[in-house]
Amino acid sequence: MARQRATEAFAVALFANLVSAAVRLSVVGQTDGQRALAGILPDLGAMAREAASASLDDLGACAFRSDIAAMRHETQYSRLFRS
Repeated sequence: MARQRATEAFAVALFANLVSAAVRLSVVGQTDGQRALAGILPDLGAMAREAASASLDDLGACAFRSDIAAMRHETQYSRLFRS
């Protein structure tokens, strides 16, 4: 149960971050962003339940080039959402 709750919290935080980025980029307004997040919550719960019961083989993936690009992006001087 704890793993499932943690997975749900992670999924909600991930998608909330994506919606926040869309709002800051003016792709959607704040109200539409909240509607999008509220609309996906039931699916996030189902996804979290499935992920919580998955094995490492089910979850495993490899994306070396994507990871390297993300690391390079992190050290660029000019970033849209600098933290």
